[in-house]
Amino acid sequence: MVSRSDHLPPQPGAAGAGTGATSDPLERAEVERYARHLLLPEVGLEGQQRLRRAKVLVVGAGGLGSPALLYLAAAGVGTLGVVDDDRVELSNLQRQVIHGEGDLGRPKTLSAQETVATVNPHVRVVRHDLRLGVDNALDLIAGYDVVLDGTDNFPTRYLVNDACVLLGKPHVWGSIYRFDGQVSIWWAGHGPCYRCVFPEPPPPGMVPSCAEGGVLGVLPASIGSIQATEVLKLVLGIGEPLVGRLLVHDALRQTWDTLRVQADPDCPVCGAQPTITELRAEDAACALPGAAPGQEPVPTVDVRELATLLAQGGAEAGALALVDVRGPGERGIVSIPGAVGIPLEDFRSGAALAAVPTDRPVVLACKSGVRSAEAARILLAAGRRDVRSLDGGVLAWVREIDPSLPTY
Repeated sequence: MVSRSDHLPPQPGAAGAGTGATSDPLERAEVERYARHLLLPEVGLEGQQRLRRAKVLVVGAGGLGSPALLYLAAAGVGTLGVVDDDRVELSNLQRQVIHGEGDLGRPKTLSAQETVATVNPHVRVVRHDLRLGVDNALDLIAGYDVVLDGTDNFPTRYLVNDACVLLGKPHVWGSIYRFDGQVSIWWAGHGPCYRCVFPEPPPPGMVPSCAEGGVLGVLPASIGSIQATEVLKLVLGIGEPLVGRLLVHDALRQTWDTLRVQADPDCPVCGAQPTITELRAEDAACALPGAAPGQEPVPTVDVRELATLLAQGGAEAGALALVDVRGPGERGIVSIPGAVGIPLEDFRSGAALAAVPTDRPVVLACKSGVRSAEAARILLAAGRRDVRSLDGGVLAWVREIDPSLPTY
């Protein structure tokens, strides 16, 4: 268990720095604003000053980042960095409460910055309108005391973990999917890092994203607020941080379970003999369509070519088979006219082999092209030849062919 003395170490000009309560006095408005904190013996005046000096980097201004940013700002964390290269979309608003309808199309970092200013004008927000990568992660994270990971993809999660290990930074991780959430603190030297518990990313397409599988709108509030709580505990040096513990939440059963997790002495990044000593890009197949290492890329068709084929008779005339490998929930939101639904699970089990027509060319589609590429690879391995995956998936169809259709 992490002791109080092991919590966030003092850094010049950052959390824990300074010589005492009188060296960094709060303004009168701050005293009134944080009065309920000042009444807590574990926080008090000196603790509030530590919060004001703290620099916290929030990676992702989405579902988890939204409540975390709001509560960290309300608590008086002096500097909040926000990393996100995305723009606000209508489908975000069901759960990303830091944004509103007036922010549609705007950078998420800008929306977050303006909302934080309305919550607490004493907080400085530093916008990082970029995608975290091997070329910028170390320099960016080095300027902060704690990292709060609100990302939604595996390559960035591993990148954040490795950067924090190399820099000796704690990072507060959260994950949500449908009705389930998880929270922990990964901090090499004090407990396990993310790779200790999750050594390798799952194969591409095996774990659906929230955009594919859905998420209960209020779930990010539960997980994101716990992440914010753990950040405050680290900065203040109080309580028992979630180091070496994985908190698991089931919103449907309304249960919280705690699992003990341990550092792996053979971990490739934080173990006794690390093999990862610099940042590396995780296999792009974790997030993008295409082939994993050692695999041949599958043939593809773009949406404009598909639109031409469909206009010439296509699926309805029996000239081609258009198969949508998404589940019924996704297909119910938007689907390409003429597509027949055969879920990816049937391809993995082999049941789809008898269902997919053999007397005509086959075009496979999903949301963005990842799952359809997997389904195409399965058909090709079974001996089928005239099989292609729709490049960009249904999203590309909506964007380039029929913008009147909804997206998600």
